[in-house]
This record gives sequence, structure tokens and C-alpha cells, in this order.
Amino acid sequence: MKTAPYIGVRKTGLPRQAFFKTLAKIARTDESIVVLDADVARSTGSDEFLEAFPDRFVSAGVSEQNMMGVAAGMSLVGKKPYASTFAVFAAERPFEIIRNTIACSNLNVKIVGTHAGVGVGPDGASHQANEDIGVLRVLPNMTIVAPSDAAMAEVFAYESVKHRGPMYIRLGRSAVPDLPAVDHLAIGETILRCKGSDIGVAAYGLTVNSAIEASQELADEGISVAVLEVPTIKPLDISSIMKFARSVNILFSVEEHSIIGGLGSAIAECLSRERLVPFHRIGIPDEFSESGASAELLEKYYLTGKTLLVRIKEILDQESCRKRQGMKPFKSKM
Repeated sequence: MKTAPYIGVRKTGLPRQAFFKTLAKIARTDESIVVLDADVARSTGSDEFLEAFPDRFVSAGVSEQNMMGVAAGMSLVGKKPYASTFAVFAAERPFEIIRNTIACSNLNVKIVGTHAGVGVGPDGASHQANEDIGVLRVLPNMTIVAPSDAAMAEVFAYESVKHRGPMYIRLGRSAVPDLPAVDHLAIGETILRCKGSDIGVAAYGLTVNSAIEASQELADEGISVAVLEVPTIKPLDISSIMKFARSVNILFSVEEHSIIGGLGSAIAECLSRERLVPFHRIGIPDEFSESGASAELLEKYYLTGKTLLVRIKEILDQESCRKRQGMKPFKSKM
């Protein structure tokens, strides 16, 4: 676990563009890197690579299954393929090919899913990847990372090139505020963004900023909140998660993903080994989300700083109610 205290926002950036711009930079000295895209290069940000290396870019058209098969074949002849499209079409439409051809054979294919979660906007449930992590997390050999900002997307561009084997890189659509940079971050490591002892919040992607904002509001009310960024969902840093859980009195996971199959489920699996603290998952409930503006949907599911604060307070009230009913609440230090 690394420590990188939050010291204020520096700027905002697009993680998807930062990722491919950095990948193009790396590709200047690594001719094995190639990029494939399913007819959405301008949206995913892979056009950054296309402009730099048009002869190392494959436009697969709206044919995601074929794109994954082509990427698998390219990996077998020594290439380092990055197959990119919207997350819902990167992880879910070609699942059989990813499972049987890429993961089962442990091929060195990187899958880049952009526009993940409800932040994709008003395209509705058909384009909102709220299950992508859960779908791919069950696959042996699969590594899953989800950068929180543009700077971390750059870090994972470098780390992904060094990594051997299947990897899913989850990126959002919207610009997000940059967090303080970490000198070096390896796949599988976590980052302690805020120190605290009452409440612990584990998050990744854009919800890291939301968790920090909520923690600052709660601090004004005398509630100490720790925020742990978990940019690698698989393999999960189990020791850091357990250490984090032991340091607080109640634990939350927050993610722009279904509460089933994502980070919340992964943490629950860890905690099932040893009941340490009450644990609550905040994310998309077991439902298909509706069409709407990104900001409206993030508010609806308690994923902005202000609405996350509301939801955490509601759960704390419920824990207090448990105490009044003679049930075991979390042990508050407040």
C-alpha cells in the first residue's frame, strides 16, 4: 500500500486520451505494439495512436468478436496488441472469444474498454458497461485495472506494456480531476489517499475523487474517513484490503459498476475469511440503468461527492438503528 495524501486538484484530463497518447510514445521504441479498434477510434482516443502509427493500426469495423480473434493471432506472432472499443462491447459482446482464445491460452492481449459505467451518457442501458468487471473477473489469467485519472492512465500504459498476459484496462468517458501523482505504481498495488480511523472507503476510477470529497465533508463533522484507491481489481491486494479493514470501524466500497461482481464483491470475498467490520457496497444496484445525462445518473446512484455523502450518512443512521434495536453496530470512536 502506497500513501499519497490528497492535496487539492491540479487539473482535469481524459484518461482514455492520456492512455493512447502515452502508448504511442512508448511505441516509438517498441515496434511490437499495435492497436485495433472497432470503428470508434475518435471516441475511444485510439486515434492518438492511429495518427502516429497508421501502419500499426487495424480498424476492425463493428466486429468486436473478430477484433479479439485478430488480436489473439497477432500476439502469437510476437506482437503486443491493444484491442479497443466501448467497454460494453469490449468485455461483453466478445466474451466467448476472450474466454476461449485469449484467457484460456494466456495470450498477451490487452483489452481497452472506454466509456465504462453510467458516465457514457444518454445512450442508455445498451451502452452502459456496469457489469464488465464482473464478467471478466471470473476468467483465470485475466488482470483488471481501472485508472482514476489521466496521470494514472499514463502509468498503466507503461505497466501494461511490461505485463505479460491478458489484461482489461477500464477507462471512463469523462474528464476527471487529477490526483497527486505517485512516483511509481505497479499492477496490484493500492494507494492510501486519505488517512482516517472511523470510516474506510475503497474506490477506483472517478469515484476516488467522489470519496475524497465526501471524506472532507465528513471531516468537518468530526468523522475521520480513510480513502483507499484500488486501481487493480484483479489481482486484488488482499493484504492491503485486510489491513485497511482492520484500521476502521465500518467499511464501504464505491464504484461505477454493479454492486455484484466488481470491487465490492471482491472485498466481500476477502472479508468472508474473517469478519472484521460491517461492510456496505455502494454502486449500481441489481438493475439495468436508464437513459440520462451522466451527471444525473451519477447522482442517482450516489456516485458524486455530495450524493455519496448522503448515502454514507443514511447507512450510518441505519447502523445506529441497529444499536437501538439491540443488534451489533459498528464500534464508533466518534
